[in-house]
Amino acid sequence: MARPPTSDVFRALADPTRRGLLTSLMQGEVAVGRLAASFDVSLPAISQHLRVLREVGLVTEQRVGRERRYRLEPAPLREVVNWLAHFEMFWNHKLDRLGQHLKDHP
Repeated sequence: MARPPTSDVFRALADPTRRGLLTSLMQGEVAVGRLAASFDVSLPAISQHLRVLREVGLVTEQRVGRERRYRLEPAPLREVVNWLAHFEMFWNHKLDRLGQHLKDHP
């Protein structure tokens, strides 16, 4: 499967319910019904959110009998972390300069 553009990963992460699903999946593989029970939205809505996450490669689905289980696949998040690191360096530099300015001009 081709990797989705990073912009698709950002769009998937933009929704707070999807971010919550990823947080829930950090504990390991979870059945869709158990995931849905943790949120104040319908099972079909959870399934739709999981579909978006699956399409960008952030989760995988495994069917066990009639149950669908989901697992976090964190690899696409590496691109997000790398992109954010540039801004962290930018702000750290700005704050260092501000600190130096305040030190030089008490």
